[in-house]
Amino acid sequence: MTLSSFACDPDRTRGRRHAESAAPTRTEYQRDRDRIVHSTAFRRLVYKTQVFLNHEGDLFRTRLTHSLEVAQLGRSIARSLGLNEDLVEAVALAHDLGHTPFGHAGQEALNECMQGHGGFEHNLQSLRVVDQLEERYPQFDGLNLTFETREGILKHCSRANAQALETVEPGGVGRRFLDRSQPSLEAQLCNLADEIAYNAHDIDDGVRSGLITLEQLQAVPLFGDLCRQTLQEHAHLAGATQGRRLLYEVIRRMLSAQVYDVIDATRSELEKAAPASADAARQQPPLVRFSEDMLQKSVVLKKFLLQNLYRHHQVMQTTGQARQVIRELFEAYKIAPQEMQAGFVARTQAARGIAEETTVVFRVVADYIAGMTDRFASREHERLTGRRLLP
Repeated sequence: MTLSSFACDPDRTRGRRHAESAAPTRTEYQRDRDRIVHSTAFRRLVYKTQVFLNHEGDLFRTRLTHSLEVAQLGRSIARSLGLNEDLVEAVALAHDLGHTPFGHAGQEALNECMQGHGGFEHNLQSLRVVDQLEERYPQFDGLNLTFETREGILKHCSRANAQALETVEPGGVGRRFLDRSQPSLEAQLCNLADEIAYNAHDIDDGVRSGLITLEQLQAVPLFGDLCRQTLQEHAHLAGATQGRRLLYEVIRRMLSAQVYDVIDATRSELEKAAPASADAARQQPPLVRFSEDMLQKSVVLKKFLLQNLYRHHQVMQTTGQARQVIRELFEAYKIAPQEMQAGFVARTQAARGIAEETTVVFRVVADYIAGMTDRFASREHERLTGRRLLP
């Protein structure tokens, strides 16, 4: 495939933090993707919550299946826009590596535990995973990914954390949060592919769980309009036994409508901005986007899911227990860091006597907990407290 002039070219990458010889058969971004797929953190995603905790059903999405869906959508759009598919795939597969067990509930609880000690941001944690926490190579910590992949992984970042990143890596991945420039078009595309993926699969999982219904979804324009269109073309899907088939067809049409909308709206923005290079695109406002009509439909859908699924009393009850597990794990390891695995214990011991000892120990505990799967966190909580809050 021929890349557009504004796509990221692996032959012109800003490079890796530690110099390495080029791979003989792969581009730099293909190499990044392969390192991510073989990482420990990537394998753990199969047992990390998306919306429903891992024990609640075998067919609900996990962070791993979500990441695969984001990668598929991202590659499809990238191909149509002449962007670098391999970079999009690498960012998509890595974007949730830093997520805690128990989804956003775990993240929120861990951020509360880390108040006064730097807080916790899952995007920044994903960067920590690929820069520091993976231990696979003799020469360096982390996966030593290219700048462009790391830039895409860091979707959000507070100004304080961006300044801290800039101190250790001047002009690096934290810089754009200080000068208000944009990431690559490939990174922008991953952000939208992420949104498209979770809007669709959260509907699927929500209906499968019984917490939301096809009848409720009729009032959501993005779903309801396509559902009515589907039934006009396939009246037999209105039958009582055809609910799953109807749902799948509407979700398929939703995905297609959003993908084609992004392609058309982004092409229009690119024609107006006419960036001559990937760096020129970074100096523009965001160029990968929905049309205004699709953006408003997406906003309505997200509000519906927030009110009817994410804040459903059954989900809130479970996530409340998950928050308690994270908080109590943090307290237990803070008091007795020797209960963590050996490598993390060694990191806390190395901090003894330095002025920032408490902050360093807290960060080690946060790294340890963030890397857990749902079921390992539940088992550890039971081992340390003698109580089982989650199956």
